[in-house]
Amino acid sequence: MSSLSGFPPALVRRLVIKIGSALLVDPAGQVRVDWLRTLVADIAARKAAGQQVIIVSSGAIALGARRLNLPKGGRGSLEDAQAAAATGQIALSQCWASLLDQQGITAAQMLVTLDDLENRRRYLNASATLERLMTLDVVPVVNENDSVATAEIRFGDNDRLAARIGQAARADAVVLLSDVDGLYTANPQVDATAMLIETIETIDARIAAMADGSSASGMGSGGMVSKIQAARIATGAGAHLAIISGKVDAPLSHWANGGRGSIFLAAQGKGARKGWLAGRLTTQGRVIVDAGAERALAKGNSLLPAGVARVEGVFERGDVIDIVAQDGRVIARGLIEYDSVAAARIAGRRSEDIPALLGEMPRSVLVHRDHLAMI
Repeated sequence: MSSLSGFPPALVRRLVIKIGSALLVDPAGQVRVDWLRTLVADIAARKAAGQQVIIVSSGAIALGARRLNLPKGGRGSLEDAQAAAATGQIALSQCWASLLDQQGITAAQMLVTLDDLENRRRYLNASATLERLMTLDVVPVVNENDSVATAEIRFGDNDRLAARIGQAARADAVVLLSDVDGLYTANPQVDATAMLIETIETIDARIAAMADGSSASGMGSGGMVSKIQAARIATGAGAHLAIISGKVDAPLSHWANGGRGSIFLAAQGKGARKGWLAGRLTTQGRVIVDAGAERALAKGNSLLPAGVARVEGVFERGDVIDIVAQDGRVIARGLIEYDSVAAARIAGRRSEDIPALLGEMPRSVLVHRDHLAMI
């Protein structure tokens, strides 16, 4: 059994936990409170052991559909799904807040759309919010904002949302609580010879071919295909991803104590998290830095305004920019925290001078180290 089994707090500092609709909501359209209470107890134990937790929770559409008597679980049309989500989200957030509060844990709600995490500026805002909630010892409860999302800007399932939130939160691991206990060589419901694959190092064509696109419950929107897609996102961002069964009480404890599951290992360790910055994105501008800033960046520090000699190009906050040494070498790329006009005004100045120069100080750095990749 892998040392990562159970995603122990000693090895996984920050964990995203995704819970599907079929686990949260019974066929009558009610929250499975008794089961959820055991999961919250698991979360409390992990927090007590030093692990930071983010929850990605499905269930709003399923809850709202029952209350509004909508057919097909509220998924008969986009309008039905939006109405069901708007109704069910209130009940869902109240339930999470109440049960977490009983454990002495403060909950926060975040509703996002796909566009929020694809747009660089909103991605930065979401990342900063998650980071601040972590420092405040709060447990964020995240869901897709189905009440406003259209077909073109929906994740479509919370498996992929969990992986994207893991990326934005710089999580070490993501666990998908499911109605199955992992990835099998075939669908175990129809093939008695199907075998569980406990560790997946590479998601190749053979692994992808094992996926079954159906959702066993008929209540959710994701099957094994979406889970493998989520695994691609998470592992590419430097986070491990596990699929385990949520059909047992205290599922995290059950897994940690020998329960079955599949773990997709992070690609290239921590460095993969920033690989897309280093090699895949075009850039919208350049900042030229002095030798002191170059040395600081090499040590893993953020880029401060004081180390910038000049700014070139026109860009907006959240765009990808090149960080260039005095001799013209591109030494890093990162997501800029200021637009080009503001960046030029504060270049070469101390962070404490920013409020006087701009009238505000949204961020004390030009490029945060968490959004910066050395070339």
